Order: sequence, then C-alpha cells, then structure tokens
Amino acid sequence: VAESTTAYEALLGDLTQVLGPDHPHTLTTRSTLAHHLGEAGRVAEATTAYEALLGDRRRILGPDHPHTLTTRNDLAACLAQAGRVNDAATAYEAVLNDRERVLGPDHPDTLATRNGLAACRAGRDRDG
Repeated sequence: VAESTTAYEALLGDLTQVLGPDHPHTLTTRSTLAHHLGEAGRVAEATTAYEALLGDRRRILGPDHPHTLTTRNDLAACLAQAGRVNDAATAYEAVLNDRERVLGPDHPDTLATRNGLAACRAGRDRDG
C-alpha cells in the first residue's frame, strides 16, 4: 500500500501539471490517493484529502453529481475508520438522504450507503 500511495502521489502531481486540478482524471486520482492513504493507516491525511476533494467536486460537478455523492460516502467511511463514529453516522445519514432522492432507494450506491450507516450505528451501539 505504501508503494502505491507514493506512486499515486507522483501521478497526481503530473496530472495536475498536465491536465489541471479540475480535470476528471485528476479528481479521480485524488480520490484513489485518499483511499490509499486510509489503507496505509494515514487516516487523518485521508480525511483531509476527502474533505478537500469534496469541496472541489461540489464546485465543479455540483452537489447531486454521483461522483460528489461517492466522495461524501467515502468521507463518511473514512470518519468511521478514524473512530469518529458519531460524525460518520451523521455524514452517512446525510448522503443516504441525498442518494435516495437522486438515485432512488434501490440503487446499488444507495444500498452501499445504507450498509455503511448500519455498520457505523452497530459500532456506535457496541462502543456506547
């Protein structure tokens, strides 16, 4: 994971320089890098990366774009990974409402968010 994180950091620098910070490939690479940071145990950095990406995706794509909703879901998962279970549950609840509205209650992404929220609530209930 550490090697892939380093590779994505280098790729992100190149994409930003060549394609620009708002290009879809650059945004996707930022998302992948944030995921790898979390996998590498660098959860605080991953959270910061997702928060910054979310701001840019909202600005570029709008609040209801599927990629924006995915970033919100990924941020909720990262918050849960960081042990911020109450913040994660709140984030999951908000993105679930929007995914149900935009994508419908039976869409796979909506179901994935519902699953993340249930797991988060189970962890919160277990931990008190």
